[in-house]
Amino acid sequence: MTTLARRHERVVAVDIDEVAIKQLVEYAADEGLDVIGQILDITDDTAVAVGVSDIESRVGPITALVNGAGVLRTGAAVEFSDADWARTFDVNVRAPFVLSREVARRMIPRRAGSVVTVASNAALVARKGMTAYAASKAAANAFTKSLGLELAEYGIRCNVVAPGSTDTPMLRAMLGDSSDAGLVAGSLGDYKPGIPLGRVAQPQHIADAVAFLLSDQAAHITMHTLVVDGGATLGV
Repeated sequence: MTTLARRHERVVAVDIDEVAIKQLVEYAADEGLDVIGQILDITDDTAVAVGVSDIESRVGPITALVNGAGVLRTGAAVEFSDADWARTFDVNVRAPFVLSREVARRMIPRRAGSVVTVASNAALVARKGMTAYAASKAAANAFTKSLGLELAEYGIRCNVVAPGSTDTPMLRAMLGDSSDAGLVAGSLGDYKPGIPLGRVAQPQHIADAVAFLLSDQAAHITMHTLVVDGGATLGV
């Protein structure tokens, strides 16, 4: 969010975590950045509709949307609970659909706008223990591209950023006490390649990719998936 704000964009950061939003807004203020925080449960369809309307009323027309929220539940498919499957799809698929629908309805009359969904390279290759996550991110990837086709006639671009292993709290929670070395090396037993560039991504790498796709430099790019994984998917 601060990456976009540093490019002199006015940013509204949305999260269900009030503490996280407060910390982000305070940090942005200290840096002289224009970031507004809004508490919102993106899995609540009614709240999303009200929230989008409120943002347009208070801040102004939404010119860009980043679907960046995500949850990860791991485990073998045969042991996966219905609740974990549903939660994964609520956050990773349904929320981007509802948010994009609400924002696109407002972008269409203005005949301008850009949507970027943060998916995952797990959407592109099979991964053990990640059936729900991979399936949800594949759905988000396909949804965003199809949305881009529907909205192209209105001058609205829709693209996807597909990160690989990135140094985030989500990754750290999954790794536990393990180091990055295993991710970099890969696992022959799990049929998982390593990372050719020899390191996990930093959040800034993903933010820069999102900012590029939202920028005028990407004015003729739509329905594209930009993979940011250090080569882990071997160019698939």
